[in-house]
Amino acid sequence: MINHFADTLENFISPESLNGDNKVTYWYEGYCPKTNQLLRLPRTTLAEKVACLLMDYLRQDGSFDEEGKMYGILLCEDTKGQLKVIKAFSGLWKGRDNVEGWVNQIPGRKKFAMAEKITLRELDRIKNQIIALKTLGVREEYSNLLDKHSHDYQVLKNTHRQRKRLRDEKRIYYQENLQGDLLNEGLKSLAQESRKDDWERRSFKKEWQDKLSSFKQQVENADRQIQELKKERKSLSRQLQSQMQGAYSLTNFAGETFSLSELVNKSFIPTGTGDCCSPKLLHYAAVNNLQPLAMAEFWWGISSPNGERVSGKFYPACVERCQPIMGFLLSGLQNNAVKNNDYQIEVVYEDSYFLVVNKPSGLLSVPGRGSDNFDSVESRLRVNNKDNIFFKAVHRLDQDTSGILVIAKSADVHRNLSSQFASRQVSKVYEAVLEGVITESEGKIDLPLWANPDNRPLQEVNSAFGKDALTIFRVMACDGITTRVEFFPVTGRTHQLRVHSLMGLGFPIKGDRLYGFIGDNRDRLHLHAREISFYHPHSEEKVSFTIPCPF
Repeated sequence: MINHFADTLENFISPESLNGDNKVTYWYEGYCPKTNQLLRLPRTTLAEKVACLLMDYLRQDGSFDEEGKMYGILLCEDTKGQLKVIKAFSGLWKGRDNVEGWVNQIPGRKKFAMAEKITLRELDRIKNQIIALKTLGVREEYSNLLDKHSHDYQVLKNTHRQRKRLRDEKRIYYQENLQGDLLNEGLKSLAQESRKDDWERRSFKKEWQDKLSSFKQQVENADRQIQELKKERKSLSRQLQSQMQGAYSLTNFAGETFSLSELVNKSFIPTGTGDCCSPKLLHYAAVNNLQPLAMAEFWWGISSPNGERVSGKFYPACVERCQPIMGFLLSGLQNNAVKNNDYQIEVVYEDSYFLVVNKPSGLLSVPGRGSDNFDSVESRLRVNNKDNIFFKAVHRLDQDTSGILVIAKSADVHRNLSSQFASRQVSKVYEAVLEGVITESEGKIDLPLWANPDNRPLQEVNSAFGKDALTIFRVMACDGITTRVEFFPVTGRTHQLRVHSLMGLGFPIKGDRLYGFIGDNRDRLHLHAREISFYHPHSEEKVSFTIPCPF
């Protein structure tokens, strides 16, 4: 049933299984390089059903269990309107690039196959040489000698220390009890003993220097050879990578064909780019006039070394290899552009260290649990990240909250700013509209918050189990029905301002779907992160940013 490049859907799944809801469980996303328009292709429940049938085939065959890798299927429609299924595996299968019934490798591999074979042979030679140099017998001898030298030298130092203490005691005794020639003779004897210890120490160092020098020289020579071999290895790897980037070519649904080096604008493309399932499937579909409908990728076989990939589980497109080229691969698809996108991300400040964005209400700050919660500020920044910049949110805003969100552009900056948040060096101001009239003009709300495991995601006020949560508030205006409030959170607990509004001030924030009045969920949450101040991670000067409230 699965020995053809493009099987009909009926060969995979019964007509009865096509009935029922076909829900989206994940979006493959990318920005078109020309229009910068967000393009999408879903993973659906139907695609997952087909993928599960492929898993059954792999399980029954048995030969696919020997190595762990990603597999994928693409549901598509041919020019006659017939539903088709194509399938692919990542990389090579048991050293083979083309296997009957599976989508072929991206064109270009054969162009540099001989160069790759020679380079891999050279890399293997270098690896074996490095191993041999690291395991030289002289290293163990040298290490043992160093240990003995360290031990013997410590014994000698202790002996000399004891002798010096005795000499110091004798010197005091002589000076207090002897005079004239006797005193001079005694002090002279002590000086001779001291010189003898100095001579013994110098002799020890000279003796050991002679013993260690030849071993040390051999080890240092081996280390230098290792460094040279590593440089050679790096150069060969870069050379092979460059050949691969120039040889591999991808075609999209607009009929455009480019090499990897033309598609990805960065100095180093990760090894394996273009060898994953999704590029293989989408390229094959584009070349063969197949219209993609849904795609699904899963891991099969031995779990990945780090344990992140488990057999039989579905996974999103990989961030390093697939995401940078996904926009190009999806370009030209009909009706796959996201129109009237309400989640455009406005960058209000950017330098070499971080950027400040205006997060819209309704968009996650970071990808959530589950592939259906992948869409977020972080993931959107990474989708169009051709320069491979590190993007990571330093803090989070609730999905329905709008306003200032700080994104670090390196791990060091992320650590610096996260430390400032943890030590409460960051000042934040929120603006909100509450569903009621507050009589107090200002004050503080000090109510501990707890995430009840039986009632997630709601937070509760709980003195026994809750964490300290403190909010300062000030009333800005009141129209007799609602109250506009400024919040100055001292702590940063989940849903802190939303729960403190309800339990501390007696009214929920307008539009709150979790803590608001029944029926009060048609409008957006009226909570906005308006201002933030912190110390610049490089200049250490205090910086402040403001995004006016949109409601």
